[in-house]
Amino acid sequence: MYVEALDRKIVHALHLDGRASFKVIAGVLGVSDQTVARRYRRMQASGALRVVGVPNAQRLGQAVWLLRIQCVPDAAASLAGVIARRSDTAWVSLASAGTEIVCSVRTVGFRLAEAPLVDKLLRTPKVVSVRAYCVLRTYLGGAVNWFLGADTLDPVQVKQLRLPTAESFGPVRLSEADVLIMSELAVDGRASYPQLGQMTGWSPSTVQRRVENLRATGALFFDVEIKSEFMGLQAEAVLWISARPSAVERIGREIATHPEVSFVSATTGSVSLVAGVACGDIDGLYDYMSLRLGKMDEIQHLEVAPMMQRLKGAGSLFCGFSH
Repeated sequence: MYVEALDRKIVHALHLDGRASFKVIAGVLGVSDQTVARRYRRMQASGALRVVGVPNAQRLGQAVWLLRIQCVPDAAASLAGVIARRSDTAWVSLASAGTEIVCSVRTVGFRLAEAPLVDKLLRTPKVVSVRAYCVLRTYLGGAVNWFLGADTLDPVQVKQLRLPTAESFGPVRLSEADVLIMSELAVDGRASYPQLGQMTGWSPSTVQRRVENLRATGALFFDVEIKSEFMGLQAEAVLWISARPSAVERIGREIATHPEVSFVSATTGSVSLVAGVACGDIDGLYDYMSLRLGKMDEIQHLEVAPMMQRLKGAGSLFCGFSH
């Protein structure tokens, strides 16, 4: 299944507002809402994409850590599956010929040592090493969505769909009902308000107000998880980049403008930046590394870890979405 022109526009629209109604999207695209609904449901049913609600770690007083877990070859796949099923993990992938697991975990403050997953990994015999990098600043990714071919919609259409910047009033405190809402939205970011109301005991109108408030304060955002091959992208990798401290900010912001890049963040640890890239093929990945990054003299070291299989994205476990 390969993305068609109208499908690409629908995906772009959802990146701008994951909960925009089919009617609103249809009005912006100049087609019927039945057409938008039919195409969205086809893509969703095929496992090509889904919209998920994601809690914003910074607004909730949390830190995000990236883990590189080296395993003995016969243990990585099964361990990755176990890690993907945990509620405290995201972006779980097998990398580097299937001997490395890359994932993210959230912690309260910087207390990584108290994270249950880390403690479990350190006691797992077939884990060779665990390297941890705390995300300090995100230049692209998270609430700042990425969409390859983001010029699919014209500026007027983008303006019609783009939401206002979230307000910032300090850390957001979640109620138990908020947590239930977020848990459901992590599976289906377009779950209806009546569905969410059944879980919380709130009326649909109360749930709607709460979701809108969580979005307005930046505690919750919506992302589109999409199969790379659906967009014609066959070569994915994580780049671990070391650079001079004085150049980290400039490099991070520049890399964030590259269409091949899905996320880029400054981190603690032995590297300065970590980035995700997706290219059409191996030649495209090589060209990006040599012709784009190779011209940045401030980059002192670049390690490329090819992504072999993605088991989990920002939301809950894919269940058939991995590739």
